[in-house]
Amino acid sequence: MSGPPLLVIITGPTATGKTETGINVALACGGEIVSADSMMVYRGMDIGTAKPPASERRGVPHHLIDVADPDEEFNVARYQQLAGEGITGILGRNRLPLLVGGTGLYIRSVAEDYRFGVQADRRLRNRLRETAELYGAARLHGHLAVVDPVTARRLHPNDQRRIIRALEVYYQSGIPLSRHPGRRGGAPKYLSVMFGLNMDRARLYRMIEARVDVMVQAGLVREVQTLLAKGYGPELTAMRGLGYKEIVAHLRGELTLGEAIQILKRNTRRFAKRQLTWFRRDERIRWLDVEECGGPAGAAREIVASVEQEYS
Repeated sequence: MSGPPLLVIITGPTATGKTETGINVALACGGEIVSADSMMVYRGMDIGTAKPPASERRGVPHHLIDVADPDEEFNVARYQQLAGEGITGILGRNRLPLLVGGTGLYIRSVAEDYRFGVQADRRLRNRLRETAELYGAARLHGHLAVVDPVTARRLHPNDQRRIIRALEVYYQSGIPLSRHPGRRGGAPKYLSVMFGLNMDRARLYRMIEARVDVMVQAGLVREVQTLLAKGYGPELTAMRGLGYKEIVAHLRGELTLGEAIQILKRNTRRFAKRQLTWFRRDERIRWLDVEECGGPAGAAREIVASVEQEYS
């Protein structure tokens, strides 16, 4: 088949079985998986990210897992670069690349070949962080409301990380993030075939709650304690991820373990709703009901059949 190489994308909200489905598709098609999960990139953060251990990967190579320490700066531009290198290697081995995960911006950066013209400026970022520490993130949000009111309305006044990034873009380019040009590149590098996994909302929420219980039983509290003992503080982006910020609050004595677990379940349900809102705007996604397919194995068979019928 001429034209750009095939890239199979499997996405959807958390707890829908993307990892298992991707492994089954890879085994059937001779593929390798590139993770599209913004938390699985971090070393030592295994339980809270539902990272598949080697024993569950069934020999399928996985890329973009454990590529950064929790205190490293890791953004979508770096992800795009590493994912592109991973996909190039997979294609060079005459294997099928599978992009599997639920971080929508990471997926879009690869599928649409985004260009990132404004790079992080560490000195500027540090100055903005110092302002936030002295006067609070709300002060920065006020600055952002003056120079980029569209982005300011979209961001919560306490969302320090995204507020700082938006101000970086403005101060470096003179153009508000909401009007920044050149976000997409030229012609896509890949023929991206996108599948979304979903299920009945009540069933999804039960799966989310069960997953949280499994994480806690598997040692999530101990994992967070270990990270803190290594010097990875709660201010780090990685440590503010789902499953980590809630347990940190418990370890600080701000919440009982039971309260932390309930808040984590609530926050994960809300996260799944945000993921669905993001993905449903993308008309390229072919949605599969995991339950109607008979679980992840059935969803994998549907994906394999579709790919073989249309693109072989």
